[in-house]
Amino acid sequence: MVRVMATGVFDLLHPGHIHYLTEAKKLGDELVVVVARDATAERLKHRPIVREDQRLEMVHALKPVDRAVLGNVGDIFDILTDLRPDVIALGFDQAHGDAKVVEECRKRGLAKTKVVRLPKFVGDLDGTRKIVAKVAEYYQLRAKLMGVGDAEPEPKRKGA
Repeated sequence: MVRVMATGVFDLLHPGHIHYLTEAKKLGDELVVVVARDATAERLKHRPIVREDQRLEMVHALKPVDRAVLGNVGDIFDILTDLRPDVIALGFDQAHGDAKVVEECRKRGLAKTKVVRLPKFVGDLDGTRKIVAKVAEYYQLRAKLMGVGDAEPEPKRKGA
């Protein structure tokens, strides 16, 4: 059985995540997804909007995913020893260099683990930052049209 490992923050799930995990699953028989801890995501990428336990639950519910686990706090590569993947699938935009991941595998006795960089998925809302920007754009337009600062409607009062 070929175990594939995929990793990420998976904050605000979007079609790019689904594409990444679907393509990763095609590389083997079992897909194990490592969901970044809140502290790790904040240190390496951005502060997540969705808590780690909720992100883990959502990723686990996705069709291509056989198992989802939370990553380690501290050295993000320590989990390699526990999972012992045959293949590590990296998203096109993940910051980890292929050579660095291979080096970390070799340090942990994983001489045969392969690293595969998956192709880019192109879509309208294919990234968390794009979703956040689209929501901000919506509220800016709404505020402009309504002529108010925060664009939130006033609550309706009874009897008014």
